[in-house]
Amino acid sequence: MKILRNTPYDQLEVGMEAETRRLCVADDLYVFAHSSGNMNPVHLPKHDGDGDGRPEAMAPSAWVAALISSVLGNTLPGPGTLYLQQVSRFVGRAHAGDTLVVRVRLKEKLGDRKALFDTTVTLADGTPVLEGEALVLAPDHTSSFDPGDVPGLVVESHAHFDKILAEAEPLDPIPTAVVAPEEANSLGGALLGYEHTIIHPILIGDSEKIRAAAEDLGVDISGLELIHADSHRQAAATGVRLVLEGRAQALMKGHLHTDDLLGEVVKRDGGLRIGRRLSHIFVMDVPGLSHLLFVSDAAINIAPDLETKKDIVQNAIDLARALGVEVPKVGVLSAVETVSPRIPSTLDAAILSKMAERGQITGGIVDGPLAMDNAMDIKAARTKGIKSLVAGNADILIAPNMESANMLAKELTFVAHAEAGGIVLGARCPIILTSRSDDDKARLASCAVAALYAKRNDR
Repeated sequence: MKILRNTPYDQLEVGMEAETRRLCVADDLYVFAHSSGNMNPVHLPKHDGDGDGRPEAMAPSAWVAALISSVLGNTLPGPGTLYLQQVSRFVGRAHAGDTLVVRVRLKEKLGDRKALFDTTVTLADGTPVLEGEALVLAPDHTSSFDPGDVPGLVVESHAHFDKILAEAEPLDPIPTAVVAPEEANSLGGALLGYEHTIIHPILIGDSEKIRAAAEDLGVDISGLELIHADSHRQAAATGVRLVLEGRAQALMKGHLHTDDLLGEVVKRDGGLRIGRRLSHIFVMDVPGLSHLLFVSDAAINIAPDLETKKDIVQNAIDLARALGVEVPKVGVLSAVETVSPRIPSTLDAAILSKMAERGQITGGIVDGPLAMDNAMDIKAARTKGIKSLVAGNADILIAPNMESANMLAKELTFVAHAEAGGIVLGARCPIILTSRSDDDKARLASCAVAALYAKRNDR
């Protein structure tokens, strides 16, 4: 934003005008709701406040009136101006997506630095929204202000996950073998996906424990198929068998150790191997980031060698493409962005980049080594002289090992307030892994990611 400069009272002339344009976006409505405390649903995106079956996303009139202050405080008279009075008549309505034109015109100078302005707000086509007057105390000397010194603001909304859910819900639910949902948390995650028509669960495990978990939740599962298994290993083997028989298109982990489930998946005889290493991919909706972010591998491969990293990269690219990223950009991370024999992860990153150039990894653009800053921030990349299609624009982050990927994903979740869903790829079907700490949106997102991947790879 440019430097703001004012017009002091003695330089004001009747008839002076100023205007600004402002696009009303959904985040404006959320910010105003929190700052004002006004949670009226007619002013909140995606909520139906008047019962007509459609969300209104109507801009609060007080927010519209507040736009007048942006012209008075920024432009005319500008920095140093203080309000004495504002009278507003609301003659129309604005909604998220509307561009508003805000104008002030000096009507009268009243002495003692008091200035009276006519004020209007219209839509871009001229439709009036607000008419009124503002009485202000104009500044008495020339001054300027750099608004770049004002901290930014990030709204904790997760529009990318909302989009994934909106794409998955109209599809036929995918039959999903849910292995050992023997307590309320794991059963609840499967039923949540069922309620949203994303998955159709086949419950496998100790039938008494599963029924008891359903009773704890207060839900009726009599309409779902329930297959008894005496042990977790048996439950996992049954889930794998259902996939091989074509009765299930996805697996979902319940209340059992991940090793017990994946041990059956990777069996050479009767497993779900496809000649590629399994890897876990976190799909993350980070507030303030304009796209989904994929992080791998944070859950399965502890210290992957080069061949395993190749599969980790390919699995992540395949998932990103299934979720609509046409040409995913993959940043292979290390502590530095230069190749150093003393840091093995930089060598792996450079080799993976060359493998992608030679067609050994397909479907995306791979570059590395990249440090976290220049993988995600274009200014950091330019400062360090990095010229790359990936630097500053990475869709996928490949960490050197499981510990660093896990810490990265959890920092984004608990510090940056990201939502994180995730699945395991590299087998005949996607495998949904949920955590006890996941909230409902994260669980739904994991189901939706698996459903979209299964549907779009079954064409």
